[in-house]
Amino acid sequence: MQRGSAALAMVEIERELLLVGGGHAHLGVLRHLARRPLPAGLRVTLVAREAEALYSGMLPGLVAGRFAAKDCVVHLPRLTRAAGARFLRAEVAGLDLAAGHVLCTGNRPPLRFDLLSLNTGAAPALVPGAAEHALVLRPFDRFLAGWRALRDTNGALRLLVVGEGAAGVEVALALRQGLGAAARIGLVGRGDAPLPGMAQAARDAARAALAAGDVAWHGAATVAQVRADSLMLADGRSLPCDRAIWAAGAAPPAWLHGTGLALCPAGFIAVDATLRSLSHPRVFAAGDLATVAAHPRPRAGVFAVRQGAPLAENLRRALAGEAPRPFTPQRRYLALVSTGSQAIATWGGAARMGRWALRLKDRIDRRWIRMHAEMPPMAPRLDQPTDPPAPMRCGGCGAKLAAPVLSRVLAALPGLPPPDDAALLHLPEVPGRTLVQTVDMFRAPIDDPFLFGRIAANHALGDIAAMGAEPRVALAIAALPPAAEAVQESDLLAMLRGGQLVLEAAGARLVGGHTAEATEAMLGFAVTGEVAQPILRAGLRPGDVLVLTKPLGTGALLAAAMQGAGRAAWVEGALAGMQQSPFPASRILRAHGATACADVTGFGLLGHLLELLRASAAGAVLDPDAVPALAGAEAMLAAGHRSTLDPGNRAAALPFLSGDTAPARLSLLLDPQTAGGLLAGVPASRCADCVAALRAEGYGAAAIGKVEDHAPTIRLQPLRMNGVS
Repeated sequence: MQRGSAALAMVEIERELLLVGGGHAHLGVLRHLARRPLPAGLRVTLVAREAEALYSGMLPGLVAGRFAAKDCVVHLPRLTRAAGARFLRAEVAGLDLAAGHVLCTGNRPPLRFDLLSLNTGAAPALVPGAAEHALVLRPFDRFLAGWRALRDTNGALRLLVVGEGAAGVEVALALRQGLGAAARIGLVGRGDAPLPGMAQAARDAARAALAAGDVAWHGAATVAQVRADSLMLADGRSLPCDRAIWAAGAAPPAWLHGTGLALCPAGFIAVDATLRSLSHPRVFAAGDLATVAAHPRPRAGVFAVRQGAPLAENLRRALAGEAPRPFTPQRRYLALVSTGSQAIATWGGAARMGRWALRLKDRIDRRWIRMHAEMPPMAPRLDQPTDPPAPMRCGGCGAKLAAPVLSRVLAALPGLPPPDDAALLHLPEVPGRTLVQTVDMFRAPIDDPFLFGRIAANHALGDIAAMGAEPRVALAIAALPPAAEAVQESDLLAMLRGGQLVLEAAGARLVGGHTAEATEAMLGFAVTGEVAQPILRAGLRPGDVLVLTKPLGTGALLAAAMQGAGRAAWVEGALAGMQQSPFPASRILRAHGATACADVTGFGLLGHLLELLRASAAGAVLDPDAVPALAGAEAMLAAGHRSTLDPGNRAAALPFLSGDTAPARLSLLLDPQTAGGLLAGVPASRCADCVAALRAEGYGAAAIGKVEDHAPTIRLQPLRMNGVS
């Protein structure tokens, strides 16, 4: 479409399909979209509270020690990328169906939709005290954190698992394997036997497995309250324990009430046989969150998995203006309940227990994970030409021009002041105060516009923090690709609100800005601050210790994620670091006598260290093994995942480098950082206290080298700096 004097060679986004929740059905939808994409002009977004979705069927094996955590998760960002969709990490708080908005927790603006599908799962059905004192099975990430703390506890624990269903039986017996014989474990249920609703043979097998695993069965026991040291039963009895594990019941999420959606008597979303809401045609729902009025079934994962294909087809039909097709779930299904070293297999009224059943369950579970992990790239759309793929180009600060290009251009411009992290404006009418100005802008390195806004603002503030200044006002520079007005409005609001929150937390006001259309989303901020005495690049002195406030590796991890490599947890760690404010670190560095400072961004640690050394007419020795790295960064660099700015950084830094280190370590030192840490020179006598203060404030700081009295070059060499590293 022609826009002004230039044609933007891309398809405008006109409508949005929002998938809320990373449940089994939505994973199936994404797999179908990867094989058969939707027509151009439709944007698909998955919204989930976690980036790594733990497969519930493998949780007992994880607790028992048969699986590692990394073997039990689906990487949602990778799966969405394979499906040509976006991934946003957010938690739903409600719906505004009249406006077509999903409301989220925190300060995130609403997410718009034209068609909505909900698959968030059910909430645990808790009794008083359970949330405070019990280790609740869902959400899984919180349960696993509590489980690891239990596992690391010394001594014999008294644990009571509440819930007589399959989850309770599996977790109780998995705890026995995971904790060993010293733990005293019991299973508490309301009925007279575990696995109610299953065949009598399965119930008998479960009782036998509990007895063989030395798990006490407390039947006919309805828990009324959870206390710190006991379970209070409805009949007045008390069961003592050190910790309760809650695996009982499912309840509708609290945010469902007040949405206006038709609900079943139990409070879940009522849908028809097509999985469409009985009250709102623009809303579909699946999994434990929904009740199919025409075909009621137990809330079991097998049914959610089977809903993926029909849900994908009916969402496709609804977007095309066609009537969705009804789906009838099966009545009989194979159930496999792990019992430690064996499993119970049930089909209809038959049940058998044995090691063969556990092997079968593990094989099915591992295949399910592989099915969602080994996704091919999205198939080409039939309505678009299949051009050869363009080379990968990084976003974030890895998208800036290479240092040699910038240096030559700046040298050709007359009258520029010596370079520093920000420009200094001395105002005679305001004695004792200096204005500090900077500007940063880059392409979006992630799908989430709100998170992009937060990172872009934090990145822009880095230059102000490096000068030891405080920010006061900011102007935004934003660009978005062509799209329907409602889509652009939603994305722009998310970007600017994300940035505004970060600016306000740092003490700055967003006072205006400028927008434009472009082929990709871009965002930047021009920030003005003030300072009495700026920290300049030119202050390094021989003997100063070089301190880095944040680990390196954002460029490599983002580049790997763009290529479908690495773990989602690694990227989440990088994103968290990119949102960590630089100002507490700046104040700590100033308080400990920092002589010079720079923020480590696109030119990498070596490039920005060379800037400090040239301004100070000094050299440095750097201990490459002392430089902190983000989890997964070196593994991705060793596998060849590097930012597109890596060649330029090498060309700029390597001629001034001597010494040796491992190739992945050298790549880490050259890796372009987005919203990276501060690099400062600190007097040697104050270095240990400075690093300790930074770490106490939550920074992954380290002393990494020393300033020397020679030409501006860097020597790589192991160092021992009074135990500070």
